[in-house]
Formats: sequence, C-alpha cells, structure tokens
Amino acid sequence: MPVTIKDIAKVAGVSYATVSRALNDLPEINENTRKRIKEIAKQMGYTPNAVARGLVKKNTNMIALLIPDISNPFYPEVARGVEDFARENGYCVFLCNTNWDEKNEENYLNILKERRVDGIIIAPVSIDTCDYVSKNKDDIPVVYIGNRVDDGNASYVVIDDFKAGYIATEYLLKLGHKNIAFIGGYDRSTSHIDRINGYKHALMENGLEPDINSIKGYSFRKESGYGTFLEMVKNRRVPTAIVAENDIIALGIMEAAEKHGYDVPKDISIIGIDDIEYGSLSKINLTTVAQPKFEIGQKAAGILLDIISGNAEAKQVILEPFLIVRGTCSRI
Repeated sequence: MPVTIKDIAKVAGVSYATVSRALNDLPEINENTRKRIKEIAKQMGYTPNAVARGLVKKNTNMIALLIPDISNPFYPEVARGVEDFARENGYCVFLCNTNWDEKNEENYLNILKERRVDGIIIAPVSIDTCDYVSKNKDDIPVVYIGNRVDDGNASYVVIDDFKAGYIATEYLLKLGHKNIAFIGGYDRSTSHIDRINGYKHALMENGLEPDINSIKGYSFRKESGYGTFLEMVKNRRVPTAIVAENDIIALGIMEAAEKHGYDVPKDISIIGIDDIEYGSLSKINLTTVAQPKFEIGQKAAGILLDIISGNAEAKQVILEPFLIVRGTCSRI
C-alpha cells in the first residue's frame, strides 16, 4: 500500500494538516517541524499525489497538447518542440489525439479541466473549436497551433498559410503549368481557407481564373488525396499539376497516380505543404513547402508558460514557410 500523509502524521505525532503544510512548503509551520516531517516522509518512501498537491498550490505543472492526427508525422515534430520546452521548465505534457473528431476534442477539453492542467495547446479540428474553448475553458490558458483565430484575445502560433498556398502554386506556374488543381481538407479550417486563397491569388496574378471544380477534398488524410485523384481520373479531369494541402494528402495522390499509370513528375507534378520527415526519402522525394514544426511547438509552449506565470498576455506568432525543391515537379 502507498504511504499516505495519515501514515506520516501518525509517525510524526502531528495532525494531517501539519503534514500537508510541511510537504507543500506552506508558511504556517516552523522550519524545524517542516524538516523533520520531510525527513520522515523520505524514510517512509512517500510519493506525493500530483493532483492533490495541485489543489493546494493552485498549479499542477502539467500542460496538455491536443492534436488531430497522431499518425501524421507533422504532429510528432510539433509535440517534440512542446515537450522539450516544457520539460526544461519543469512541466510535463499530456498528449491527446482527437482523430479529427469535434466530440473527441470536446471530451478531452472537459477531462483536462477536471485534471486541472495549467494550460492547453491545441491544433483545433475546426473554427468551431475556438468558440467552444472560449465558452468552457474556465480561465485555463489556451494557445492554438496550426490555425489562426479571429480573436485579438487569443494566442496562436501558425505559419503564413496564405503564403504557403501561394508559394506552392507560384512554383508550378514558373514550371509552365496552367492547369493546376488544389486538393485539401476541411473548409471549416482557417489554414485550409488561407491556403486556397493563396493558391487562387497566384493563379489570378498570372492571368488564370481558378476553376472551382479543381478545388477538391474532404479531409486532411492520405485517403483524401487518393480518393480525389481517382475521382479526377473517372471524370477525365486530370490536371498537369496539383497543390496538395499537406504532405500526407500528396502521398495519397502519388500512390493513386502511379497505380493508374501516371508517372510523377513526367505526367503530373505534385507539391505538398509541411515537409514531413519521410517525404525526403529517395523513393518519395516530395517537393514541398516546409513549416518549422519544432519551432511551432517550442514557441507555443513558451507563450503558454509565460501566460501561466502571469508574465505575458495573448500573443500571435506567424512564422514563414519556405519552398523545398525535390523530385515530384517538372517543367511542362
């Protein structure tokens, strides 16, 4: 059986309250008694209950990270940035996978409130997440990643998603492509909307009118890229180039294209956004617009801990994406 403060109180000959005050370094107890109780606790192998200590000290030194897809290699890199910064500053991190499900997301947020985490970093499933959080966070600091939030009181760390969509499309235009499709995810995501707008802007700057039928997608998963490309083949509307909203979607497009006799990049050029680690493998060699993933996590954790400590207010950080040219795009 684990040692409790009741056991320590019995050995020390003091009240439970005195033991609790001593172990939590509260001022209402003299130094000699504090030292004696701590020594007894150590000898008995006492391990403090983190939740109970948090109730006394008003903090738990725990933060949470909610991500929508743990199978996407983009998020572990972000998580590493969060965890490294948190650990260096005495915090541990709960990792929660919402699986692109708003109900899962809401359930996790409620559980984390009950666990009294000191703060939350969240990659929201949709723009509705922000409304839910603002109504239910109960003064728990929240920092968003991956999606802008149209609220001056909200903190977030994102890339310039408009520029990411623009850079990807501009690169294909410079290679001579004019029939360029966009395959993406949810239309209730600010990153999705911004990347599409960047794509449209690059086309219009070059005198091309975006074809609404060339903007497709229904999720941020590999299946979205695979299924959407098959639809293009079926409808005989295969473009010469595709901007994929993320690298996972791009991999799905590449797989479908090659299975149906299309050579990448000879027959079709494909560019992603994210720069996931295995996109650089020689058999994939994906051209992409990179996000500084580790930095996103690190900066989000830094902002959150500053807010928790009372040293900062809401902060918005927009990082720069950049092009990485590999082997999945060619001149037309």
